[in-house]
Amino acid sequence: MKYFFYIVIVLAIISCDTTKKVPSGSYLLNKVKINTDTKGVSESDLKPYLRQKPNSSMFIFGKVKLHAYNIPNNDSTWLNRQLLKWGEPPVLYSDRLTGLSMEQIRLQLGNKGYLNAEVDTVVEKKDKKANVTYEVTGHDPYLVRNFKDSIYSVDSTIYKILDERKRLNVINEGAIFDKEVLEKGRIMITNELRNNGYYNFVKDNFYYLVDTTVGTYQADITLGLNNPTDSTLHSQYRFGSVIVNNGVSSTILQDSTLHYLLDTIQYRDMKIVQERDRFMRPQAIFYNTFIRPDRIYSDRLVERTYSSLNRLGSVSQTSINLTPVVVNDSNYIDANISIFPGNMHYMQFGIDGTNSAGDFGIATDATYEHKNALKGGETFRVKLNAAYEFIPASDSARNYYEYGAETQLSIPQLLLPWVMKQLKDQPSASTEFSLGVNFQNRREYLRQFFNLSSRFQWSRHNWQVTNVVEPIAITYVRMPRMSDRFKEVYMNDSINPILKASYDEQMIVRSSYIFSYTNVALNELPPRFPFRVRAGIEVAGYLPRLVTTMRGTRKNASGREMLFKIPYSEYVKTDFDFAPTYRFDENNTLAAHLAIGAAFPYGNSIVMPFEKRYFGGGANSVRGWSTRSLGPGTYSNDSLGYDFANKTGDIKLDMSLEYRRKLTKLFELAGFIDAGNVWTIKNYQSQPGGYFQWNSFYRELAAAYGLGVRLDLNFLLLRVDMGMKAHNPALPRGERWTIFKPEFRRDFAYHFAIGYPF
Repeated sequence: MKYFFYIVIVLAIISCDTTKKVPSGSYLLNKVKINTDTKGVSESDLKPYLRQKPNSSMFIFGKVKLHAYNIPNNDSTWLNRQLLKWGEPPVLYSDRLTGLSMEQIRLQLGNKGYLNAEVDTVVEKKDKKANVTYEVTGHDPYLVRNFKDSIYSVDSTIYKILDERKRLNVINEGAIFDKEVLEKGRIMITNELRNNGYYNFVKDNFYYLVDTTVGTYQADITLGLNNPTDSTLHSQYRFGSVIVNNGVSSTILQDSTLHYLLDTIQYRDMKIVQERDRFMRPQAIFYNTFIRPDRIYSDRLVERTYSSLNRLGSVSQTSINLTPVVVNDSNYIDANISIFPGNMHYMQFGIDGTNSAGDFGIATDATYEHKNALKGGETFRVKLNAAYEFIPASDSARNYYEYGAETQLSIPQLLLPWVMKQLKDQPSASTEFSLGVNFQNRREYLRQFFNLSSRFQWSRHNWQVTNVVEPIAITYVRMPRMSDRFKEVYMNDSINPILKASYDEQMIVRSSYIFSYTNVALNELPPRFPFRVRAGIEVAGYLPRLVTTMRGTRKNASGREMLFKIPYSEYVKTDFDFAPTYRFDENNTLAAHLAIGAAFPYGNSIVMPFEKRYFGGGANSVRGWSTRSLGPGTYSNDSLGYDFANKTGDIKLDMSLEYRRKLTKLFELAGFIDAGNVWTIKNYQSQPGGYFQWNSFYRELAAAYGLGVRLDLNFLLLRVDMGMKAHNPALPRGERWTIFKPEFRRDFAYHFAIGYPF
């Protein structure tokens, strides 16, 4: 009964007549449809050009906002005013707007090559509602017969630049005469010139001559170039003098009597003005400023300078003033750059609820940052964290808590001397060093982690390519306390030697490289088919192997070689991740995901370290399973209760397909299908059914389906996904296709997460 009031309100909203407030003689615009026979131009492509659209509609519930608006008869009460404010007034059919929509559709079809397109409307009026259908007959589109340019005869220098970079092939012969493609071509070649010294160049300097009389549905196109009105040729510029205001306050700059407080230094052809107590070191300014004297002018260098300086935590704002000058008949751009200090100190405290494999908990952290620790934009960070998880008493683990600390120093440049000269091609370069410790305390054991790592990161090609190199990272894992039962079940060679090796005290000395690419470029419109590719490799143990080989080896009781009396791990791990999306329109998107990973222990390791193994299930994997509850393979031995240690593998395969439907600016619905699993790369006796085999792995794929609800707050996306198992490889043969005989308690899993799953 406690939900009765809400049910009544919803039913009242849905049942309210949609035409209640439609004036006599008018019609509610109920439905709009576009029927078109044009190839390559669909209904969704033409809908944005409609000048009148029906009231918004929500999946299942229909025109909820219109219903809400129709409920109150006046605004005499607070509830009535809220309904009127939140709701939508009825959209009334308009002959004038329908005519404008017809014209806009026809013009857009002309832009797409259908110059003879015809648009007609069919309007059905009944019961104060109007249904409008736009009937589009495209006829044959015009095709490009010949495409050429006349640029060389006007400016041979511009022609050579564009020809060398293969930018003159704006549209292919035989393609549809698409004006949008031609316009994008003008923008592309204009950007190319502005990145090659042509500071004042605009796209209107290019024009097209089109002849549509050369044949039936054919067009000849010529790309031309206009000369500037004040000279015979367009001017090419280089950067001239570069002056940087290094955090000097506006008070001192504006008062000439205080200029004695300033120092002006010359650093590598760059003039830097600063106070006696300088804001940032000249080296840091230089390596994050890509505007350098005598470089050819480029919009991209200006954008990189903005981005690189603004990403420094110590800088609150960057201003760049560019002034064209002529020196000895040569054209230059003088640059005056001002960087303004931000808040150097930052503190953050956080507390969160957690949900790991269905077990709830609480986590808290405290972070302190100094954003200009060494006067070079370096960020020094100290983070303390703690977490407590409430595990049901029936599970063997009982309650669990962890705590730790981490320090990190991030330097906004690559500390690799042999690549310093190439920094102009590597924006967002950084070097990071970190040191951390973490303690995991369960009833069964106390597990300690000590971490030391270094990392280099840089981006290229307009931030589309990112490289991350971890030259050396060390993790030391030890377990100073274990319960008798844990020793008996997990650390017993005769019962489970694999898990014992996974949990043993060990040192992991590793190096890694991660490459990622996206076709979404910074400051450009996203493509219709955006995608992301990520690949990485991690190698562990080669340095300890080299040291022990040179100085002799010592082995522990288990036969593992040791470095500094600690066994070390050896393995190779590779990962590949591909996530494409396809936008049907602004409200409908289809997203896909493929993730493949493989890890191989060798030499001093018979099994991967537990923290480096893969697990299946969870909010970003096969969503019919909770975290760490899937696999490996057909493994189903759960006699130990919370068998998280055995639910891991060395090979991972995740595949997902997700349809996303935007309901409002805030809410989004999703339907998804997931498939995948994890497997072991060796036939471990303690994980029966988990061994990967080429002739059977596809029969061991887990599958799930479900629905999700997302709340988009612009700066944050909250996600709830509800999945059901469709194929469960852990069940006996003949019972695995649970989609035909679902059991809610067995097959359902829900996930709360932040951000999209991929």
